[in-house]
Amino acid sequence: MSARLHPEPIAATVGCFAVAAALAIIWVSRLGVGREMYVSELGAVGEPTAHWFEAALLLIVGGGSLIAWAGRRVRASSGILAAWTPAVSLWIGCGFFFVASQVTCTTGCPLPVGATFTLQDLTHTAAAVLAFTAACLAMIQAALAREHLVLSRISLASGILVATIAGSGGLMSLVGFEQVLGSRLELLATTVAVVWLAAFGAILARRRNPERSAGHEIQQSVG
Repeated sequence: MSARLHPEPIAATVGCFAVAAALAIIWVSRLGVGREMYVSELGAVGEPTAHWFEAALLLIVGGGSLIAWAGRRVRASSGILAAWTPAVSLWIGCGFFFVASQVTCTTGCPLPVGATFTLQDLTHTAAAVLAFTAACLAMIQAALAREHLVLSRISLASGILVATIAGSGGLMSLVGFEQVLGSRLELLATTVAVVWLAAFGAILARRRNPERSAGHEIQQSVG
């Protein structure tokens, strides 16, 4: 008799394919424009990649939400970050990514200084920054989930990389220094974040009986 299929691994698997497709769209779009630009500029008003950018973000929103649901039992072992689960942080991040997908920046995605910076740019930039912040928070929470050793190690490395790379790229864009390098760092940070999300989903997808696995992990933690 075949084992009963559980919805969590199925949701995690679908989520993995969705975020992987999103990353592929971002890279193909970025390589196809023929010039250096920040990821958000792919969705700028008037860009030929705008619709693809929206599709990529919506895939991240949908796939990330499914992965979050599949991993809703994962929780940091202790501290204030154990007050809510990484899934909640991911859902918050997905919400901001949805806003960023619908309110894109204007042509050139101007920096938050000067007369060319508009309310639309402010909304998109704020949503994107908050989305990345929520994703990094989910990584830190997952890194503190001691009953999930593989996920914990991957999350720790990813969280450090994304925070460092995205922070460096953001500072470069703000001060107008080495914007080419800054745009590449942003693309790299985006790639690491999406790969982490896919890895999170892949780990969850391998758990054929999530309820039994969760109970076993709790017993090990108590022991």
